[in-house]
Formats: sequence, structure tokens, C-alpha cells
Amino acid sequence: MSRILETAANPRDLRRVVIEPVTRVEGHGKVTLLLDEQNRIHQVRLHIVEFRGFEKFIQGRPYWEVPILVQRLCGICPVSHHLAASKAVDMLVGARQLTPTAEKLRRLLHVGQMLQSHALHFFHLASPDLLFGFDSDLERRNIIGVIAAHPDLALQGVKLRKYGQEVIRHISGKRIHGVAAIPGGMNKALTVAERDTMQRDIAQMVAWSRAAVDLSHKVFESSEHSPHFGVFPSNHLSLIGSGGELDFYDGGLRARDAEGATIFDHVDYLHYNRYIREEVKSWSYMKFPFIIGKGSEEGWYRVGPLARLNTCDSITTPLAEAERQTFRAAAGGGMQHATLAYHWARMIEMLHAAEEIERLLEDPDILGTDLVTKGERALEGVGLVEAPRGTLFHHYKINENDVVEKANLIVSTTNNNQAMNEAVRQVAARYLDGKKLTEGLLNHIEVAIRAYDPCLSCATHALGKMPLQVDLLDVEGHLVDRLVKGSDGTLTCEQA
Repeated sequence: MSRILETAANPRDLRRVVIEPVTRVEGHGKVTLLLDEQNRIHQVRLHIVEFRGFEKFIQGRPYWEVPILVQRLCGICPVSHHLAASKAVDMLVGARQLTPTAEKLRRLLHVGQMLQSHALHFFHLASPDLLFGFDSDLERRNIIGVIAAHPDLALQGVKLRKYGQEVIRHISGKRIHGVAAIPGGMNKALTVAERDTMQRDIAQMVAWSRAAVDLSHKVFESSEHSPHFGVFPSNHLSLIGSGGELDFYDGGLRARDAEGATIFDHVDYLHYNRYIREEVKSWSYMKFPFIIGKGSEEGWYRVGPLARLNTCDSITTPLAEAERQTFRAAAGGGMQHATLAYHWARMIEMLHAAEEIERLLEDPDILGTDLVTKGERALEGVGLVEAPRGTLFHHYKINENDVVEKANLIVSTTNNNQAMNEAVRQVAARYLDGKKLTEGLLNHIEVAIRAYDPCLSCATHALGKMPLQVDLLDVEGHLVDRLVKGSDGTLTCEQA
């Protein structure tokens, strides 16, 4: 349950309402709303209040440790960080093209991750809101309530996630924080017994994934909220394959604007920083990326399942492709901008992941033993994958002693930062403005955030010195004094 705090500590005599913590997401965040005496909304912000220092403390480490270290960013999507870092490290050892077996093992590992993460989010975190209603009884609106009311559905969610984790275990040795990819390839071949074990249940996973798509589609189409809940125009960004197809593991960068026009296409992600820049704001530890050519005000974008289905031209597996066409038809063939459509798109991707697992397990290369390659060494590497939550950037520079000198990570949730803020502002303005606040109404804001499946602990980094603000209030809650330390370390004092 969220804690709701109200204070009057605002220089404009506005009332501050704080939703802290935001629940059913990975990591810690809060939302603040500033309201006047008539409960009119004046400001809404999503604050990321936890700090992670991975960009700093991997400096000084040998490059081959990085794919293992960065997994500890997250217990939900460690495979995504492992693979993005591994792809960057591949560049350092000159492995621009992996062996067929090594690449297919990585792809199998990656779609196992997609399957388990999407199942976790939809069935465990999002379904209570979707099945019972955003402002339904709090005691029921949780995974325990789903198990009680829909036991078969809940069990399918558990088994889908377990299967994805088993795929990860067979390839990397553990369900969480395993070791699979190494510079230039993979460290272990897949055995026939492991392949056969995974094949035994995959047809059932495909069937359950199809049912989940049907459910998410039905919920979206029948919900009274879908036409206006967090619906706003935005740019969209993702990796796409050489033919414009959905590709989770590799490809070029494509960005489209709110009308579907291409901003850039098939961009080599080695040069991502020519197209994308990160902005820093004082009230959050999470940065705000934007497309340079459109500027910080107009250039922010969305990533993740919704963006990927808006940017790709096709999906390579037949069942998911048919669902993609239905998804796009629901938006009249144009761009889908509804925040709640993330859930529908996410289940289409889960179906694709299940189909792709089935296809890869039938590929003879998956049992190969030629696993490692190398070439001309380099001092800089960039790795990108499509993580469950969206496009994930890992960028490393090393010195002649093979030690990391600089690192930059732009994780999926960071890419969605401005979009999530837009979503909570739009939802607050429509559902909360001028009304007496209740837990159910405030949950609408959390529903908007949860649709993006944010991983807040992955997304928070600093520039080296953390900004800090300390407020001194009198007994009536009025601001007396304020001390602010900027991200450059400078101190300023502001008296009331």
C-alpha cells in the first residue's frame, strides 16, 4: 500500500501530496502533486529517489569483469545487462561477428529473459489493476486476490515465468546472475538433454502466451479508461532488424515521430551519441534522454513493447505477427499512443518470445560447439539490446591496460523517464484535478507508471556528485531555510 503524505511546505502555499513508495514496480520512487485549496493540480512529478553508482564503480575494473558486474544492477532483468555489456566487450576483443552457435545461444537466453519478465509483470504486477479495477478494494487488488479469484490464470503466469527462468538456467547455470556470455562468444555449449527438456513444454508455453494476448486485448478493448488514460503523442525508439522486423538482440536504431514519420532509420548504434543526448534535472537522479535533432522539449521518446510495435514493420514469428497486425489495426494503422496498450503489446512480445524459443530449439546450430571468436582489439565498445522494458545502451572505454576508464549506461526506464512524467501529469489532470483524493484515485497514477514496467533501480545514476536539498520547516510546516548542493558540488543557501 502507498503511503500518502500531505504538507503545506510550499512557497506558493500549495498543498503537497506525496505517493511514496510507488508500489508493484522494481526499485524505489515517489510521485509529488502540488494542489491548491480547490484540489486543482499545479504540478505532478515522478521522482526517482534511490541512487545506483554502477557507472562509477566499474571504472578501474578489467573489462572482462563488466558483463558479470553489471548484472547486479537488477534481479529482474540481469540477462539484458549481461548481454548488452557482452556485446560492448565483443567490440573490445574485435569479435564483430559471433559464431552462429554463440549468437543463437545468446538469442535463446535473451528470449527466455523476455518471456519470464513479461510474464512476471503482466500476471503479478499489472493484472490486479486490470482485472479488478483501478480503484477496487485495496485488500483484493494484489496478486493474492488474483490467485483467489482467477487461480488458473495465476498458475499459468507462474509457470510461464518459471519456464523462462529455466531457459536461462540451462544456458547460464543459474536463473539469476548466471554466467553465459564471455568476450567474443559463449562459455558453454547446450547439451541434447538440456535442449530436449526445454522442448518438452514449449508448445504449452506458446498456447498460454496466445491466451494471454487474447486476455490483454480483451481488457484493453473493454476498459472504459483505454481511450483517454495516459493517451498522448510521442516519438518512439527501438532496434529493428535489417528488414525492419522486430529484433530484441541486434540491428539498427529507428525512431519515428507521433504521426509515424521516420526521424532516423537503421542507425549504427555505435554512433548513438550523435543522435541521443541526456539532460539532467535537479529533482531526480534519473536523466532525461532526447533526440538531438528535435531538441529536449520535443525530442523525448518512448521505448519498450509499445514503441517496438510502433516502430517495427513485422514480427518474424507467425502467431505474433498476426497479433501485431490486429494491434496496429486498432489504431487505424497509425501509431498507438495509449499507455494501457503497453500491456497488450507486452503480451504479443511474450508470444513472439515463446515462438522464437520453439524455433531456436529446432535449429541444429543451437547444439554446436564452436563458441568463441576474436579479431582486432579496440579501446571502445557499445552494446545495445532490447530489454523487456525497452532499448538498453552500454558504452565502455578502456585503456591500454584493459581497464575501464569511462562507462555510460542508458537503461530502458531512463529512456522512458519523460514519457512516464507525461503519463502521470495527464492522468492526474484528468482523474484527480478538483476532486477529493482517495487511495483509489491516487492508484490511477501508479497504474500509469506500472504500464511502463519501470525498473527504477536500474535507471538511477549520478554525475559523480549527488545533488541534495535540505529544507528546514517551522512547526506549522512553513519553509524557514533551504540548503542546496548542486550536481557540481556547489552549495547555495535560500532563506524564506
